[in-house]
Amino acid sequence: MDPVVIISIIGGLILILLVAGAPMKPLRLAGQSIIKIMIGALFLFFLNAFGANYGIHVPINFVTATVSGILGIPGLCALVAIQTWII
Repeated sequence: MDPVVIISIIGGLILILLVAGAPMKPLRLAGQSIIKIMIGALFLFFLNAFGANYGIHVPINFVTATVSGILGIPGLCALVAIQTWII
């Protein structure tokens, strides 16, 4: 094959990957964020279910679900500490 054809094919494939891959990154980031928020809401649900015996209740809303979803268990502990001692 002619080197010009090979370079053109490789260049075309790179261009297709750049065009097709660019819109996928923000969608992937948004999808991962939504899943983390849902996991955070699930953490809060179980905390409220098991913490009812100890008087622990953290409301489930977008902000608390986001904090517990992104920060995980330390974020959940921080929300409990804020709810217990500050509010």
